[in-house]
Amino acid sequence: MTPKDHPALGMGIMALAMLLLPMGDAITKALTAVAPPFEVTVWRATAQALWFVPVALILRRRLGGPLMTRAAALSGACLIGVSFCLISAFQQMPIATAIAIFFLEPLLLTLLAGPLLGEVPGPRRLAAVGVGLIGALVVIRPNFAVYGPVTLMPVLAALLYAMNVVVMRSATRRQSALSLQIGAAACAAMLGLAALTGAWVMGRAPASLMQAPGWAQFAIIGAGALAAVTFLAITQAFSLAEASMLAPLQYLEIVGATLIGWMAFGDLPDRWTWLGTAIILSAGLYVWHRERRA
Repeated sequence: MTPKDHPALGMGIMALAMLLLPMGDAITKALTAVAPPFEVTVWRATAQALWFVPVALILRRRLGGPLMTRAAALSGACLIGVSFCLISAFQQMPIATAIAIFFLEPLLLTLLAGPLLGEVPGPRRLAAVGVGLIGALVVIRPNFAVYGPVTLMPVLAALLYAMNVVVMRSATRRQSALSLQIGAAACAAMLGLAALTGAWVMGRAPASLMQAPGWAQFAIIGAGALAAVTFLAITQAFSLAEASMLAPLQYLEIVGATLIGWMAFGDLPDRWTWLGTAIILSAGLYVWHRERRA
């Protein structure tokens, strides 16, 4: 029996991971009340990297290839950028709205895969990308009037994450996904800490975690643990089921984001966000359908 012979288990793990992701997002949104988004980004990245230390020791036999590589550094840079953009958006707008815009990622990946991976999309996929972009405009336009330029941060996050997927697709031909993920988490933490140190040297004192309320320190530990567990679960899911079976389950994240945002902050998307989200998800599912047929 091969690892891919457990699709039901892989799909279950993937669904759980997608419902856990918004919980970490809610924690980081709460933390922006005590520190700027970039400091929160670095705190969470550092906590996640520390949680990966025991994971690397326990799963060392499953590591394939070196942890610290050029691909890990590129992936880490993309990940720290994604986190910063999303946390900045979470500070100002409902989590579900930011995640809805972020779901442009599969469509942007379709565009990037041509020049960077040689996976040239056909006219139907390009048409689906165009429809998805229209859906994004439906979400962005009214929210831009309310929240301003920060509304575009999830778009940048989606672009950076699509670039990260390109890096991962290329790098995992030479090393395991687990090795790349742990190395990328370490690089993201180091890059973030280096940026904070540079800001301190330039005279900008960063927020101190030690001076934050007691709940914030536990929240950072919890957010780091959730991030580590979630991404390990995603890696495990892809080892048990084909990517084409797991891709649609990523959209469960919008369900979790809506529920968590409503329960924790009383936020609910407006009708334009719902409409735009439906358009984006429809376009993304169509792209997945074409990829699966191909």
